[in-house]
Amino acid sequence: MAGHLPNLTGSFQPNQQFLNTYRIAICVAEWHKEITSSMLDSCKRTLISLGLIESQIEILSVPGSFELPLAAKHMISKGCDGVVCLGAIIKGETNHDMIIATSISNAILDLNIQTQKPIVMGVLTTNTVQQALDRAGGKLGNKGEESAICLLKMLELIRS
Repeated sequence: MAGHLPNLTGSFQPNQQFLNTYRIAICVAEWHKEITSSMLDSCKRTLISLGLIESQIEILSVPGSFELPLAAKHMISKGCDGVVCLGAIIKGETNHDMIIATSISNAILDLNIQTQKPIVMGVLTTNTVQQALDRAGGKLGNKGEESAICLLKMLELIRS
């Protein structure tokens, strides 16, 4: 669940020694753009507020959440140190959402292991649009912010 989790937000300050060496990608789904654009803005703003400069961040838009793993793999192959994948999958009348969510999470897990680079799954999986809005800048925080912090923490873990 998105929100201000104490282990991700608050007093976290990345190691400045490594920060200026990172090249980060944010891959964002265009589907549910009103939700994903809020997460993208928060993710980028968080990375910059923690010390990255705009030229270290590359943004790649893809049609939907299902395309995020391929986009992440592409960005890693272009030399990015880590990737944040942002999307929103909202339950419909069928189990399509579970098929997509499972496929994405498995693919991102595989990419993390294969590439040994952090690829963060900032993909909301909710029952309603309102639940997604609550997690994309609403009353439960912003998954974009959480994903940015998670990526920086994982990059530090790998470098240490």
